[in-house]
Formats: sequence, structure tokens, C-alpha cells
Amino acid sequence: MSVYENMISSFDNCNVQSYLNLLHKDYNFIRHKCGQKLTKEDWTPTVTGMFNAMSEGKLRFEENRCIYENDDILVMHGIGHFPDGTKEAIMSVHILSNGKIIKTESGATRID
Repeated sequence: MSVYENMISSFDNCNVQSYLNLLHKDYNFIRHKCGQKLTKEDWTPTVTGMFNAMSEGKLRFEENRCIYENDDILVMHGIGHFPDGTKEAIMSVHILSNGKIIKTESGATRID
């Protein structure tokens, strides 16, 4: 199963551990608004909160699609519906290393 398919499965099943298993031990998430780097340890509480919100129906991602994936990179696009009622188009670029995500950068555009 591809990294993309595993990621979507973790979202569909609200399985945060499955998602975290996709992340390399040296993972970094780069916040698109400020450029702040988060390690896997830093990112875990945020993503756990996101999965909790998904399981409660407060957060959802739809129209997810894989733009491109190979052994080095995964590019995804989807729509996020957030607890505050906002909706964003999200482009995510995941750098891969040995079948794991080692770095993620994303960009989001608010949709009205």
C-alpha cells in the first residue's frame, strides 16, 4: 500500500497511531503561515487533537487526492472543514525517506 493510501486510511478510520507510524523518527512539519519547524514529538499533540476532532465530527477532510507519489515525494490536495466553520483548500508536500514521511510542508487557501 502506498504512503498516500495508508494516510487516507488513517484519516478514514480516525487512527492517529496509524498516521504517526507513517512518520520518520526525524520528521519535521513546517507551518505554512510562519515557517516554524515542528519535530515528530512536537507535532504529535497537534495531530492527536486533529484526529480527536475528526472522530467527534468537528473536523473533516474531503476530496483528498494524490497529485503525485514516488519513493521520494508525495503531493496531495484536499479540502479541510474546520471546527470554526471555515473551509480551506490544502496542498501538502511530503518528502519521503525509506517509505516514511520525513518532512511535510503545506499551504492552505481559505474557501468561502
